[in-house]
Amino acid sequence: MDFITIGNVKIHRTAALAPMASVADRAYRLVCKEFGAAYMVSEMISAKGLCYSDRKTEELCTVLPQEAPYALQLFGEDPEFVGKATAILMKYSPDIIDINMGCPVPKIAGNGSGSALMKDPDTAYNIIRSAVSNSDVPVTVKFRKGWDDDSVNAVEFAKMCQSAGASAVTVHGRTRKQMYSGKADRDIIRQVKNAVDIPVIGNGDVVSGESAAEMYKQTGCDLVMCGRGTYGNPFLFKEIECYLEGKEYTPPTTEEKLEVMYHQAELAVKFKGEKIAMSECRRQCAFYLKGMPSAAQFRNRCGTLSTLDDLNRLIDEVKSVL
Repeated sequence: MDFITIGNVKIHRTAALAPMASVADRAYRLVCKEFGAAYMVSEMISAKGLCYSDRKTEELCTVLPQEAPYALQLFGEDPEFVGKATAILMKYSPDIIDINMGCPVPKIAGNGSGSALMKDPDTAYNIIRSAVSNSDVPVTVKFRKGWDDDSVNAVEFAKMCQSAGASAVTVHGRTRKQMYSGKADRDIIRQVKNAVDIPVIGNGDVVSGESAAEMYKQTGCDLVMCGRGTYGNPFLFKEIECYLEGKEYTPPTTEEKLEVMYHQAELAVKFKGEKIAMSECRRQCAFYLKGMPSAAQFRNRCGTLSTLDDLNRLIDEVKSVL
């Protein structure tokens, strides 16, 4: 199997799990790892929240050894805070620090963080420099094609990241204006790959083994990253690995999907307690049920899940109509 290295971190060249706020928590990451995710990135961690010792922010930093190799991802618009937060993160022993410069949601970009930094490359440069100077591990940057179609600057931005000391970049092939609509532009990822000497991770519309192989072929990227394609489908990583290695892939049965759904919920309860975990699991359980018999009815029921017993009863009902 092929590998890539980011700094001194060795990663299988199959597929990575994208950092997804309110989705890619410890339970989700562990399940994806069980099915072959080669590299993980945490949910976004607020640099200011970490510096001000926010308890919820610190919870996001807790990663288990079996998740390795993994990155902790920071967001922020102030180089000083990002530098201080990077230094704080060293006590959590991450393999990599990732800086988010691609999040499109208004509450992040509206504060000058995330994808808004693509409009301010000077500040972005200073943020990366500050992180690199305070980190004992490689620093990477995740960004988008550009702010909108009139300001596509991913190539120039990638060169800036490299000059600032980034050890790799991840490019999502959509603009901020697109959010998650339309198709991801793979050619812009190819252009970035041709423009820099550091590893490039390609992100956007990887939903199958075939689409992962196409991402590699069309862009020349060093690693592909999966995001929304993993919703209710951690099996995607196994599918990609099999496809790339020319092995036969057997899709999970409905019963197997239900078992993994329960396993993920059980892990979430272990980490967060039943009340919080089951509230957060409702959306993810609904994704697992997509495409099953009477799916609409059962997915609506997910909105009422409060306990693992509730989930057990729902699973029994789903099995009764198979």
